[in-house]
Amino acid sequence: MLPKVTIKYLNGLLGTVPESQDGLLALVLLGATPVATTFAEGKPCKIYGPSSLDDLGITADNNARLVELVDDFYKEAPEGTPLYIVGYSAATTMEDFCTKDTGKLVKLVESLRGEVRGVVLASTAVSEVTVGISSDVTAAAPLAQASAEHCAEALYAPVFVILEGRSFESAANLPDMTQKDYNRVAIVVGDTKEGSDDAAIGLLAGKVASLSIQRNIGAVLTGRLGADAMYLGDSLVDADMDTVRAIHDKGYIVPRIHIGRQGYYYADDPMCCAPTDDYAHLTARRTIDKVARIAYDTLLDFLVMEVEVNEDGTMLPGVIKSWQSAVESAVDAQMTSKGELSAVDGSGCRCVIDASQNVLATGKVNVTVKVRPFGYAREIEARLGFLTNKA
Repeated sequence: MLPKVTIKYLNGLLGTVPESQDGLLALVLLGATPVATTFAEGKPCKIYGPSSLDDLGITADNNARLVELVDDFYKEAPEGTPLYIVGYSAATTMEDFCTKDTGKLVKLVESLRGEVRGVVLASTAVSEVTVGISSDVTAAAPLAQASAEHCAEALYAPVFVILEGRSFESAANLPDMTQKDYNRVAIVVGDTKEGSDDAAIGLLAGKVASLSIQRNIGAVLTGRLGADAMYLGDSLVDADMDTVRAIHDKGYIVPRIHIGRQGYYYADDPMCCAPTDDYAHLTARRTIDKVARIAYDTLLDFLVMEVEVNEDGTMLPGVIKSWQSAVESAVDAQMTSKGELSAVDGSGCRCVIDASQNVLATGKVNVTVKVRPFGYAREIEARLGFLTNKA
């Protein structure tokens, strides 16, 4: 062998991470029709635009609702935005899908290895309406919460679930979701078609996927929805803002109009829980879930590693500082620097480790991570008057 100098390129030293998947959703349709082996029941298929459906053999003839949902998604999210689509038979109800121990929601998140940040659930079924919307939706909400909590706590894959508020009939009869504690679940009502049993959940999913995690889906500056008309049952939203207010006040995501602006917007992004809950809004849910993923990934490097301790079993100050710095730096690099957290002196995160805990005796380190969210101007009051020398 000839004498030579060999150069090998080392990799993995920069600590870079893959492109953000903060808006990656799974759009699930109950009542989809399988297409050969390309779109089998329960098989997640990743698409990047409406044209991706052609490769799967999905058409308006064999899956009209799915095509509609995907088209609506890409009215809000630019083509190239990844989206998982998953279909199940019409025999699967929302309640069935969301049940933790026997349902498919947890299995879906597991099969995707926690890659998705949210699951958006639609259906083609028309079920009994006894509480203003489909009873299947209201039955699924607490089950979706339990499944999402399991994903966060057992799988380290925090997700939120958005349910299609099917068969809307009456705001007066709607259950008050502000009295619930489902802070990982949201329900959307309102469709682009008059008298429809559907909700325009494709538009909502596209809006979520197109926005950074701290941006409210109702922010007017993000632009109007890609719909020529929005209805609540048989009523045009424009002519029924009293119903919009009633639905919003009960904790549902609902479209609205703004006087002086063309088109339709979402009123807000409530989750199905009390307004006083720290995670009562989708923005807060998405923000804290991203923090959880970053903190988990950062702290995982320290798992079962040796920890230098003092004579009383407590961690050395330098070790504490290095752990705290690692977490804060990771969160700031992946969130604060992108404007996803409210920054003070360049940081939006604080990691605290109690120096008095005896790690030697317990083998456990308690870490507290807190981040600084944004405030939201949900009500603006302007006082007007004439500028005179009496002012």
